[in-house]
Amino acid sequence: MINEYEINQSTVAIIPIETKVSKVIEEDRTFLVSKSTTQIVDESCKFFGSSYLGRHEGTKSLIGVNYKSPIIVEETTEMIFFPTSSPRFDGCYWIALDKVKEHNESKHGSILKFTNGEEVEINISSRSLENQVLRATKLSCVLRKRKEF
Repeated sequence: MINEYEINQSTVAIIPIETKVSKVIEEDRTFLVSKSTTQIVDESCKFFGSSYLGRHEGTKSLIGVNYKSPIIVEETTEMIFFPTSSPRFDGCYWIALDKVKEHNESKHGSILKFTNGEEVEINISSRSLENQVLRATKLSCVLRKRKEF
């Protein structure tokens, strides 16, 4: 288990294991970090010059979403992550938008399939997951358009 982690371009998902333990899936490896998922997201945002709250406010201003908001962790590489529930809850997964290949309904919610072949089952309805993917995609489109100007 490691104590520090910054989200990077190979980060696929950050999954809660315990209150202060998260599993990080990267494109080519998986490991545990002794921090909550939202703590990893906040510290990563700070590493790139903002904070989770600052990124959350940015999302609100860009696309008008205030609840379960996707965030831009780092804008030049368009690292956009979305939560599967309210980040205030310990069970919140954070998913990299550009690493999602597909998602399907399952007995216990949804199965997310990633571009690296990994699969994760999440206790979230397929419809709710689709909504989160669409919000994150909208944020990505708005960011790209703004960068063009």
